[in-house]
Amino acid sequence: MPKVLISDELSPSAVAIFRDRGVEVDLKPGLKPEELIAIIGDYDGLAIRSATKVTTKVLAAAHRLKVVGRAGIGVDNVDVPAATARGVCVMNTPFGNSITTAEHAIAMMFALARQLPEADRSTRAGKWEKTRFMGVELFGKTLGVIGCGNIGSIVADRALGLKMKVVAFDPFLSPERAVELGVEKVDLDELLGRADFITLHTPMTEQTRHILRKDTLAKCKKGVRIINCARGGLIVEEDLADALKSGQVGGAALDVFVEEPARANPLFEMPGVVATPHLGASTTEAQENVALQIAEQMSDYLLLGAVSNALNMPSVTAEEAPKLRPYMKLAEQMGAFAGQLSDPGIKKVTVEYEGHVASLNTRPLTAIVLQGLLRPILDSVNMVNAPVIAKENGIDVVEARHDREGDYHTLMRLVVETSERTRDVAGTLFADRRPRIVEVKGIKVEAELGPHMLYVTNEDKPGFIGRLGTLLGDAGINIATFHLGRAEPGKDAIALVEVDGPIPGAVLEAVRAIPAVRQAAPLSF
Repeated sequence: MPKVLISDELSPSAVAIFRDRGVEVDLKPGLKPEELIAIIGDYDGLAIRSATKVTTKVLAAAHRLKVVGRAGIGVDNVDVPAATARGVCVMNTPFGNSITTAEHAIAMMFALARQLPEADRSTRAGKWEKTRFMGVELFGKTLGVIGCGNIGSIVADRALGLKMKVVAFDPFLSPERAVELGVEKVDLDELLGRADFITLHTPMTEQTRHILRKDTLAKCKKGVRIINCARGGLIVEEDLADALKSGQVGGAALDVFVEEPARANPLFEMPGVVATPHLGASTTEAQENVALQIAEQMSDYLLLGAVSNALNMPSVTAEEAPKLRPYMKLAEQMGAFAGQLSDPGIKKVTVEYEGHVASLNTRPLTAIVLQGLLRPILDSVNMVNAPVIAKENGIDVVEARHDREGDYHTLMRLVVETSERTRDVAGTLFADRRPRIVEVKGIKVEAELGPHMLYVTNEDKPGFIGRLGTLLGDAGINIATFHLGRAEPGKDAIALVEVDGPIPGAVLEAVRAIPAVRQAAPLSF
């Protein structure tokens, strides 16, 4: 039974989902870093919100950990590269709080346009300063949306409902999607120059960090009002303060800050600033939604192998997982077959999918092929970190699909190129859904791989099979299955022999000494 630790406050309904699905769960919110490190080695999964910091030290102690699930969208508190290197899947719930965050941005825009917080404080103080708080209408104004993904598109939709004009800057926004949303796609400089209000809805990346700073703020329309419910580091706070003082920026509504919790910040003392304590996702509905979603996603991953909303591995739906499972075994066996036989210095890996398998989600299959290929070199490799390890080692990975059917209804082919030679292997699933190797180095051979195999390439000569069988029999090695293939009579031939146990080194050397043998290698699966 998989075991999950919940280290931040999570809905009791989420705890119930884990337990109902057959996952053992411990709820221990408020752990200190050293306390988390002391116990994390006992768990397969870690469910968190924003309080728990999943650092390299935590990951180093997490010997069993397979998945970290963040109930929310931001994963700033997770060292994703370190998790990937250790083969730990990192998931979030990007859609559970989208409406809540978008609504908060709209609320902040209203509060900024009508100076609601300052007006509230003044009225409570008995001042009744009706003429002091002269606001602006949103109707007819231009809203600039920086980041028009899931949340940004909802904000744009709500703004259009308020009869605002919406311009959007997002490198990933297609012209077709912009038309569908009813927004005008523009570059950043045009957005800055046209927008009366600017709202930020982009993740924190090297490209977006400090996207609003001294020089970009100077390009804005004078008196622009800025809303940030995304990430504090998107704005240089000192530059924003200067722009507020000069009147270049007419006001700012901020839900996020560079340092959080933000106990003190110079912007808090400035007029025209509305501040909230990272409330974007703080509604009862959103907190419940993301908690339930992360419990479902983690349970699906640990129990079924389904992958949803992962940041560091391909997605596999719960419906796809059963269909892919036999192909996953085939992919791992093919990768392991080539990995145990390939020379060092792999330069290129090509995985081809033909027939039925080409219609499936092949990205996870390619990752598993790489896992099997690299495992003879790195014991800790898995489908999460295998693509990254391949990239770090300069291995060119190519995936190709062919709708055509050849000799088989469904076929996978792996070609591995090293500095010495090119090796290829092909496999399929028969009606029993069990994987078979059907071709090696262009030679047809039908073999089901067992735990212990002997791979032999030889010159096709009379008497070879008898000599090999006699040698193994004299050594007390029982043959379970014997699979043969040859290019043509008298030319290259292949034998794949399943035996009941590991082959001793002395026996292997004796096989290699048979005159017709060109290569003999033990394989394990």
